[in-house]
Amino acid sequence: MGAMSVRSQSTEPSESSKDAHRAGFACFVGRPNAGKSTLTNALVGQKVAITANQPQTTRHTVRGIVHREDAQLILVDTPGLHKPRTLLGERLNDVVRTTWAEVDVIGFCLPANEKIGPGDRFIAKELAGIRKTPKVAVVTKTDLVDSKTLAEQLIAIDQLGRELGFEWAEIVPVSAVGDQQVQLLADLLVPLLPEGPALYPEGDLTDEPEQVMIAELIREAALEGVRDELPHSIAVVVEEMLPREDRPADKPLLDIHANLFIERPSQKGIIIGPQGKRLKEVGIKSRKQIEALLGTPVFLDLHVKVAKDWQRDPKQLRRLGF
Repeated sequence: MGAMSVRSQSTEPSESSKDAHRAGFACFVGRPNAGKSTLTNALVGQKVAITANQPQTTRHTVRGIVHREDAQLILVDTPGLHKPRTLLGERLNDVVRTTWAEVDVIGFCLPANEKIGPGDRFIAKELAGIRKTPKVAVVTKTDLVDSKTLAEQLIAIDQLGRELGFEWAEIVPVSAVGDQQVQLLADLLVPLLPEGPALYPEGDLTDEPEQVMIAELIREAALEGVRDELPHSIAVVVEEMLPREDRPADKPLLDIHANLFIERPSQKGIIIGPQGKRLKEVGIKSRKQIEALLGTPVFLDLHVKVAKDWQRDPKQLRRLGF
């Protein structure tokens, strides 16, 4: 496997820039099921992407950050590129093109076990239009094929670039499942990033906008109808968001555990309502909105807790994300 790394051009950095720290943005593109999320998770080293096959409508969500001694590689999401049938479709495609032009490197994921199809050609053609950004072809799922099939796929991918008038910066076979060459991929992406200091603090693995938006949706639903009684004294913290294990790829479920913090025990009854009816309604309402935001089915687990006088306590405020 190791010898199969097809390198279409030498990217040996010059001696002086070899030691410089690099930091930049990469995005993985490819048809649904091309292995983008699995690859992201393998690179970052923990589950961050929600592995689901629905087109995302988020703009520039950071999906994960690879921290290394010599570099920081920030993986961003783009909504799926598709043949536009609607104005929204065209708008999304514009967002995709803008993102591709703004990142430092694009990884195009093509599964080793499927011949290059019209969907791949459509994406490759769009990539060809983005001249400046280096493009790395990432051949995923190599654990599913023999070396002859893999070799044929690598040649076909090389041809695809030539046909469309561009050269791949690298063509790298990986198996994220077997963890083969995932580190090699990082090694090849890093020299394509600009020199510069880390852009995110160490320890950050994923950007927070989704969790913040989810907390806000829950808070809105919880305040509805009780604003007069509890104008501000609800804070919501999303404790964790995890894809439910053992779900088929086409039926993902995201578990979200969130706490609603109030200031005094007397407010608990207002939020929960008789026989817990109000809290249940809050859960149903916010769950629908969260599903619309994320485009994936959600199991929402809500708990009400008392955080005494949190609005006046700097330590509590920090913990509650204010």
